[in-house]
Amino acid sequence: MQNSVYNNCVMKVGIFYKEKKVPDQTVVTELSEEISRRKNEAVIFRSPEEIAGVDRLIVLGGDGTILNAAHASSEQKIPLVGVNFGTRGFLTEFEREDYMQAVSLALDPACPVVRRSMLELDFNGVKTHCLNEMLLHRRVSGKPNAQIATFCVDIDGSDAGELRADGLIVCTPTGSTAYSLSAGGNILAPDCAAFLITPVCAFSLRSRPIAYSDSCTLSFRFTDRDCTLELYGDGKFIGEASANDTLTVRKSPRCAAFLTRDKNGFFRKITEKIG
Repeated sequence: MQNSVYNNCVMKVGIFYKEKKVPDQTVVTELSEEISRRKNEAVIFRSPEEIAGVDRLIVLGGDGTILNAAHASSEQKIPLVGVNFGTRGFLTEFEREDYMQAVSLALDPACPVVRRSMLELDFNGVKTHCLNEMLLHRRVSGKPNAQIATFCVDIDGSDAGELRADGLIVCTPTGSTAYSLSAGGNILAPDCAAFLITPVCAFSLRSRPIAYSDSCTLSFRFTDRDCTLELYGDGKFIGEASANDTLTVRKSPRCAAFLTRDKNGFFRKITEKIG
């Protein structure tokens, strides 16, 4: 979709929010009225499945809401700007008291855009796209199964060895400040052309996070027939993986586009929000 900011047409700006995160509807009303006052069109979305046909998107919520919006907007190449109505708000540009500033940013044709890489998971022929991370974890519910999982990883067809752990995270630079960081992973700046493999509670202390080029393809082999693994993408359950399943992970052709006041603001956010 060609963005109307470049052809002097009226811009359509979407506003996406969840009512439980933004119970005060005055915020949404004021944003919509301000967009209209500036001779543009506001479109309100209450679910990510509705997001379509807009030039830019204002998202009200926490990082979970941003992830939901990013999945929808990345497919349609819609840049978004987030306003933090959650807790941490690492992916948002403004705090809730500054929500009106999001309108000016969304309507600015010269606004910098940060494009963030995503993962493409191919699990038994079904593809899923993730902005933060993929997680493989031994099943801890259902029938008893307390054994540590064994992960066999190939990188571009070469055996990268076995890893014994409770789980394994593959994350993007965006996801490096999320679950991977809690599991002891490193922080990657958004413009790093790399992904990160982070073990969760590894059996050996020598098993450390590994950064690898995002041009590589990971393949996983499952050898433990008695160990069922659960696969998640950005926190959403995808399926159970066992010995006969195939899983590959590569860089997605999609990317999430974020409007920003400062292309170097990532380092400011690390100082302000991680502590």
